[in-house]
Amino acid sequence: MGAVNKAELTVEVASRAGLSRSEATRAVDAVWETIERVLGDGGDVSIAGFGKFHVGVRAARAGVNPRTGEPIQIASSRVPRFTAGTGLKGAVRGR
Repeated sequence: MGAVNKAELTVEVASRAGLSRSEATRAVDAVWETIERVLGDGGDVSIAGFGKFHVGVRAARAGVNPRTGEPIQIASSRVPRFTAGTGLKGAVRGR
């Protein structure tokens, strides 16, 4: 199986959980919205065996304006991060 988009993921969730497609869509949306809200508030989302979503900080750094070539200072920023858990790592490795 290659890349899976949201519609394909929803169909798979509906099939595995015995839900209608609309129920599965609401469930997938609810999970994503919850992760976004928690990360937006600066929290972490840990799912045992799967992984951890958390907020990282990208440090301020020097950059270059691509139009003018002038050096610029890029401010630090908060970015979403994901660390895979042992179960997910094992599944990817084929164990």
